[in-house]
Amino acid sequence: MSRRPEQESGSTEVRHKKTGKRSRGRPQAFDRKTVIEQAMLLFWERGYEGASFNALTEAMDLSASSLQNAFGSKEALFREAMQYYSEGPSAWYAEALAAPVTAREAFEMLIAEIAVNFTRLDLPVGCMVSITAMQTAPDLTSIREFATQARQASQKALADRLRRGIAEGDVPADTDAEALAAYFGTVFRGMAVQARDGASRGELSTIGAYAMRVWVGNMNAADASSRASERSCSSKLRSIP
Repeated sequence: MSRRPEQESGSTEVRHKKTGKRSRGRPQAFDRKTVIEQAMLLFWERGYEGASFNALTEAMDLSASSLQNAFGSKEALFREAMQYYSEGPSAWYAEALAAPVTAREAFEMLIAEIAVNFTRLDLPVGCMVSITAMQTAPDLTSIREFATQARQASQKALADRLRRGIAEGDVPADTDAEALAAYFGTVFRGMAVQARDGASRGELSTIGAYAMRVWVGNMNAADASSRASERSCSSKLRSIP
């Protein structure tokens, strides 16, 4: 199960104009960590565009003006919610990769964590990084790029762990760390989609077990097959009039 690190809990003071009427939502002082968590859950469940501003104010129990005063914009709130997700509900990802074990064992731990955490009953299923902003409207380029960068960072962490394995001698020196990381990143994102579609914990574990069959022990054969396929395709292309 995921382990949320202890974070300092502070309150954010929000100033309202004195209108003589009681402000809607939370009082002026509120716990920032609590409202960020509520925003994270809504973004995770509905995606960036599916989480409307009104739905966010309701989930966070804040007035529209309080939300804007505290976070500036929906995009800024989303970025902070993604950071909270990385440091909280998905902290297991970095922990598995940093474990003092071989690279293969680290990836096996990661797959086991994915199977558990993508199917938790107390959180939205799947992965917030993988699914919240895959497709966005044309005017939301910055959101799409931010989500893409988050996915790229996750994949880079896989490549870095493989390079560490090469340096420590438990991964063959001729392993293409970038290609193998891209493969596992693709599998992990696919597992997030499978979880969204109702795949069980056991089914995700089976997918992960099959993915591990291509571990570096078989990579030399896979590389040779890939090169042969490329040569065959090139030959066929040259023969096309």
